[in-house]
Amino acid sequence: MRVGILQCDDVAEPLREAHGNYPQQFARLLTGIEPALTFRVWRCLDDDMPTAADVEAIDGWLITGSKYGVNDGDAWIDHLCEFVRDLWEAKRPLIGVCFGHQLIARALGGEVERSPRGWGVGVSFNQIADREPWMQPWQPGLDLLVSHQDQVRTLPPRSRVLAASDFCPFYLIQVGECFLGVQGHPEFTKAYAADLIRLRGEAMPAQRVREGEISLHAQVDSERMAQWMINFWRQAQAID
Repeated sequence: MRVGILQCDDVAEPLREAHGNYPQQFARLLTGIEPALTFRVWRCLDDDMPTAADVEAIDGWLITGSKYGVNDGDAWIDHLCEFVRDLWEAKRPLIGVCFGHQLIARALGGEVERSPRGWGVGVSFNQIADREPWMQPWQPGLDLLVSHQDQVRTLPPRSRVLAASDFCPFYLIQVGECFLGVQGHPEFTKAYAADLIRLRGEAMPAQRVREGEISLHAQVDSERMAQWMINFWRQAQAID
């Protein structure tokens, strides 16, 4: 399977040597489940976008997280939204993670806002609301590492919520048959999440930092989500 990574940010320089950049984090996660995967990266944050010829050449597309917001107004974000709509028209499999999740919603008619609940950091605990065939092996919850301020406020048409919590009501969504968005970061390790909390700590209330750090003692479902992502790409390919 050929995975196209639409890179929307770089890991902060002080953390990059220890934890790798975002494409490396995703490659490490996904090849741990399926070693034969191959990857091609487009640096969308530098306005390096795929062409029309690339749409069919990739089996599964992936939009990374980002420190930027989908409402920032940068040209590259608008160009990436246009490409997402191209993938939608072509019925190509796409998964968005955090910023990518929010960008899918915005590109297809939904709305994203700065969450009134504040920062989400550490481990988020979510209940599966709707079971799908690609959720194999099955489990009723989905607990992943998070680091975000924005959330999807209004869903785009043809969306359904697959997992949610009180903190994030639209945590995992499927749009149509070929698009999937998740607010959490399956590619993060706990070590990276801990370093990221420390790096961003001054921007957060002390209580939220403490809660986030304590939550890192919980188990996370990163490998389970990675398997679900691969299953979703395969199912969406079969539909196409």
